Amino acid sequence: MVSYVAAIDQGTTSSRCALVDHHGRIASMAQREHDQIYPQPGWVEHDAEEIRANIDLVVRKALGSVGATTTDIAAVGLTNQRETTLLWSRETGRPVSNAIVWQDVRTAELCRTLGSDEGPDRFRAQTGLPLATYFAGPKVRWLLDQDAALRSRAEDGEIAFGTMDTWVAWNLTGEYVTDVTNASRTLLMDLESLAWDEGLLDAIGVPQAMLPRIVPSSGVIAEAAEPLPGVPFAGILGDQQAALFGQACFAPGAAKNTYGTGCFLLLNTGEQLVRSDHGLLTTVAYQVAGEAPRYALEGSVAIAGAGVQWLRDNLQMIESADQVSDLALEVEDNGGVYFVPAFSGLFAPWWRDDARGIIAGLTRYATRGHLARAVLESTAFQTRDVFDAMVSDSGIDLATLKVDGGMVVNDILMQFQADVLDVDVVRPKISETTVLGAAYAAGLAVGFWESLDELASHWEEDRTFVPKMDPAVRERQYHDWRRAVDRSMGWVE
Repeated sequence: MVSYVAAIDQGTTSSRCALVDHHGRIASMAQREHDQIYPQPGWVEHDAEEIRANIDLVVRKALGSVGATTTDIAAVGLTNQRETTLLWSRETGRPVSNAIVWQDVRTAELCRTLGSDEGPDRFRAQTGLPLATYFAGPKVRWLLDQDAALRSRAEDGEIAFGTMDTWVAWNLTGEYVTDVTNASRTLLMDLESLAWDEGLLDAIGVPQAMLPRIVPSSGVIAEAAEPLPGVPFAGILGDQQAALFGQACFAPGAAKNTYGTGCFLLLNTGEQLVRSDHGLLTTVAYQVAGEAPRYALEGSVAIAGAGVQWLRDNLQMIESADQVSDLALEVEDNGGVYFVPAFSGLFAPWWRDDARGIIAGLTRYATRGHLARAVLESTAFQTRDVFDAMVSDSGIDLATLKVDGGMVVNDILMQFQADVLDVDVVRPKISETTVLGAAYAAGLAVGFWESLDELASHWEEDRTFVPKMDPAVRERQYHDWRRAVDRSMGWVE
């Protein structure tokens, strides 16, 4: 009898594999980080071959830790860092360069050129997205613009383009596919038809011959090869949509916020496409094979946990990420210090690629504890920025917010988040919901779980953080945060 569904989570900083049992519990997990490559200021790259090797390693470790074999695995699902862009040779399977990461800003000038007289909203009606460095389409165009021979090969169908789901699927199964959630992040897919759009491809300059086949998020695609030979490959979701799925946010009006490298607030809008007037994204939430797609509004923040990594790796103020809490507890508040982590510009709701990170409010009173607290608080303040936009766009008064991701174990951050939003913040018992979402999508496709209702029954609360902050203090601090955000803009001329 099969006991598990395997979930591969190819993230921004690491790759993981988890085995999930019938009760929605994680039986084992293995993880391995990969290098972050910074060729120039604002550029971020990954070595796709390193990632491929790491996935092979973590799958084998996850199986080995519980003595499982492929006969114990009902299906495998995949979730991935979205928008990160890779080109490779279809003949050799080798990348033509490093992957360009979603945080990379090298396409800023190209995006302004593509906007022409219409500006960043030129393609928003069809794609739900602004023209921004975040998305994959302009990254593909930039790579092809660097090499005329590469463009010619792409036009002839010799070069494959994929976000990281496509790369992993190619290596795992030999199939050349992406799912609707990842395709919706390229600026190349029409949101209503769920197909690559010829007009968008021509305008952005991406040959159709280099594009993968678009498939539903939950549905059998192929049998996997090594390291999971014969296991049905049956689910793909971009990481934030996977977290929405893993949090059982299946009903319109359900929302979650994921705190990882970045921070991503998604609201399920059901079969309705809700257009944003406040700087949010309209995106595909998920699609079960044979059913209509479900859509979402999304507020995307580039830097959340990556700010803590910056304290650890660049400033060397801490040795491990969990030490940031101890450092923040050395002080009672932020001491008037505000940190705006616009390392890659500002994403939602601002979409300003000319912004750069700043620390504001420094005095001789400020200590490293105040800076640590300011780094944590910046995640909560950025979430309020997109939360307020979400309420305005949707007309839904969100009284609670489900949270997940690596940072939610930090009680200081979660309490401050509840205080800043003035809503209850609810943490689940299993906070790593991206892997759950990938597992659920694959398991649902093969009947390991029978329905969305069964999946929802697995969700359990760990703790609810209730707002405690005085309203006057809340609004004063948020006012100062917005002043700091204003000062971060216009830094790049």
